[in-house]
Amino acid sequence: MSFTRQIFNNLESWKSNSSRKPLIIRGARQVGKTTLVKLFAESFPNSILLNLEKKSDRSYFEDFDDVKTIMEAIFLSKNLSSKNLSNTLLFLDEIQESPKAIQLLRYFYEELPELAVIAAGSLLEFALKEVRSFPVGRVEFLYLYPLNFPEYLDAIGQKAALQQFTQVPLKPFAHKTLMTLFHRYAIIGGMPEVIKTDRVKNNLADLPPIYESIWSTYKSDVEKYTTKDGERKIIRHLMNSAHFYLDQRIKFQGFGNSNYRSREIGESFRTLEDAKIMRLIYPTTDLVPPIQSDLKKSPRIQFLDTGLVNYSLNIQGQMLGMEDLSQAYKGSLIPHLINQELISTTYLTDQKPNFWVREKKQSSAEVDLVFPFNGLVVPIEIKSGATGSLRSLHQFIDASDHGYAVRIYGGELKIEDTITPTGKAYRLLNLPYYLGTKIQEYLDWYIQ
Repeated sequence: MSFTRQIFNNLESWKSNSSRKPLIIRGARQVGKTTLVKLFAESFPNSILLNLEKKSDRSYFEDFDDVKTIMEAIFLSKNLSSKNLSNTLLFLDEIQESPKAIQLLRYFYEELPELAVIAAGSLLEFALKEVRSFPVGRVEFLYLYPLNFPEYLDAIGQKAALQQFTQVPLKPFAHKTLMTLFHRYAIIGGMPEVIKTDRVKNNLADLPPIYESIWSTYKSDVEKYTTKDGERKIIRHLMNSAHFYLDQRIKFQGFGNSNYRSREIGESFRTLEDAKIMRLIYPTTDLVPPIQSDLKKSPRIQFLDTGLVNYSLNIQGQMLGMEDLSQAYKGSLIPHLINQELISTTYLTDQKPNFWVREKKQSSAEVDLVFPFNGLVVPIEIKSGATGSLRSLHQFIDASDHGYAVRIYGGELKIEDTITPTGKAYRLLNLPYYLGTKIQEYLDWYIQ
């Protein structure tokens, strides 16, 4: 069972580009990189798939130093004519196993531009450190994440729901069905193997072994993240404790009731960022673009997948009985998932979202998300409360030079004309939780 991913459109655009470069697909383990490329390979008359974890496939790059000879050897072994070069896809999977193959990508671009080359792998950031001359400017990147909600709808065969989801604005009759479907997605998350199993078994009791397998794989990779025993211990500590701090901004010093110093924790978090398992989401104080992260202020932790977090916190059964997930785990899970949804649409960059803070005595404020849009910074609150409870958002609006804001909540799509307590008029776009990937499109509709 393979899933159609939204990034597929980017692959098609890359394929049709006459000046394309070798493409590296980046992402954490088990988010579906290999499956994606194998499916895409079907659109080529010929495809060659090499797994560089296998010594026999890696030997092409170990035995030869120029890409033309390498391709001649590969074509010969696959019983293909070199005349097929222009309609062939070469897929180098697990390329992190061969720093030399990474280094040679530039020569595929320079000497064999007619050949389509895609590379993928996990822990690439660590392999790149061993590459003496990385082909900067000679390769392109795409980023793949766990399935987001529209991809989930497609994966479980909910074509009618997906069709309604794509309509802007959404028809009111579709809301209840989409909320029900999103509820399940919010509980299990977007890891492909989890969704595959849940579609067949439809029973949460069948999912723990899969979560445990994924999480164990990440933990076993610790040995590849660093050669220092001390840092390994800290990384294991973070992986065993970080999910308990989902509802708060964190301090590095003594994180997780430890004796580790700020610098040690910070370095280990950055290592886990390189592995794409966790990210640090930093605040901003900006009211106008460009939005800049304030690295001196306390960040929040963003995990690869909310389903893995739910499993680690052992709250999935509890979530099944909730009508409104906004209260799940101290109100932190839905904001975490909305961030995950937003990140899932950033295929071309490794950009992270920001939240907004103002830290002043007796007037501190914190807005869950800020979104750059057509020269504006739009504040986004994620909650279920009444309009009048949006205290931090009101402080942002009062300080801003525009009157647009978004609330993401458990209710229906609607627009309200309202005012802040100080009397400033603004328009509030209320978006249901399940439209997290559609913020850009709804801002187009709402503001323009």
